[in-house]
Amino acid sequence: MTMTKLKIGVAVILTVFAANVFAQKVDVAKEFKYAAEQTDYMLDQIAHTDTGKNLVSPRTFENGKFKMVNSTDWTSGFFPGQLWFLYEETHDAKWEKYAKIYTAKIAKEQYNKGTHDLGFMIYCSFGNAYRLTKDENYKKVIIQAAKSLSTRFNVKAGVLRSWDHSEDRWKYPVIIDNMMNLELLFEATKLTGDSSFYKIAVTHANTTMINHFRPDYSSYHVVDYNIETGGIIKKTTAQGYSDESAWARGQAWGLYGYTMCYRETGDKRYLSQAQNIAKFIFSNPTLPKDLIPYWDYNDPAIPNTSRDVSAAAIMASALYELANYSKGNDYKEKANTILASLTNNFKNPLNSNGDFILLHSTGHRPAKSEIDVPINYADYYYLEALLRSKNGGKD
Repeated sequence: MTMTKLKIGVAVILTVFAANVFAQKVDVAKEFKYAAEQTDYMLDQIAHTDTGKNLVSPRTFENGKFKMVNSTDWTSGFFPGQLWFLYEETHDAKWEKYAKIYTAKIAKEQYNKGTHDLGFMIYCSFGNAYRLTKDENYKKVIIQAAKSLSTRFNVKAGVLRSWDHSEDRWKYPVIIDNMMNLELLFEATKLTGDSSFYKIAVTHANTTMINHFRPDYSSYHVVDYNIETGGIIKKTTAQGYSDESAWARGQAWGLYGYTMCYRETGDKRYLSQAQNIAKFIFSNPTLPKDLIPYWDYNDPAIPNTSRDVSAAAIMASALYELANYSKGNDYKEKANTILASLTNNFKNPLNSNGDFILLHSTGHRPAKSEIDVPINYADYYYLEALLRSKNGGKD
């Protein structure tokens, strides 16, 4: 055998070995045991944290400080959701007790008409609570939250308004993240029989599909609408590297959002959209072999810049579901790779860094906020992905 052939053979073996390492199945029970231990530490830390300012939910550990937020923060529902996932996996009444306590802390947000993030806030908490308990009180909160969210819909533009702030930058901004809040509306129609929620959700999804995506199926972060004409004022970013770049978490929101929309409607346009977003992500030359993306696919500093573990966790959860709807694909294998990468290389050591589960997420790099930190939504979607990995892609 020539030296060249030997080198090629070794390279192939190493590549296969690496792929097998990344794609190994994660021991879900073991990882939930770890998550339960870490969450126990976090609950103890919360008990010793001053919550006098109505701080109800842990968000991150940044600059050596454990940070909690009040119920109006868009991330307030993730920790209660995490507790419900722990209860779902372990059936331990302790986790149900804590899940109920922390879910109740954000109940008043069901009436909040000043945010588009009620899906994150209410559905991740009360949605999981109702799914697991069928308690009618949780159902009522979901319905009221959907009513509040619906008030942000503009018929002319065909979308739900995202932010009410920064009017000097945008007149009627809609962010790709908003796709995630549609699940609350779909659920409200199922719970009430009122199709108005469903119609708003599909109209928003359709409008976003037309206006937010480039020909390669990467998405803009922010699209600014003229509500008098329904036209587009501009397409920009807030959290990405540039207006024309592909912000990693934004691509993950789109992947998850359109997969969910296909589940709720059966509209194959949404399935095709999710598949095309996945194609963009996994054909991107800057995506590392472990499939944990850098914070923006177009940051010229790659590889000397931060990863975004939260984007990876969202992707993994979405892919487990998308695999059910797509024949002849490798979505489940890719999800397994991401999950193994997160578990083996990005997990937080026990009782450290604020007692979150995963490290190395990027929140808002342009604002120099939450860069390379643990963060609650990464933990939430990681646990959801773990559950879906053993439940055939279902919650």
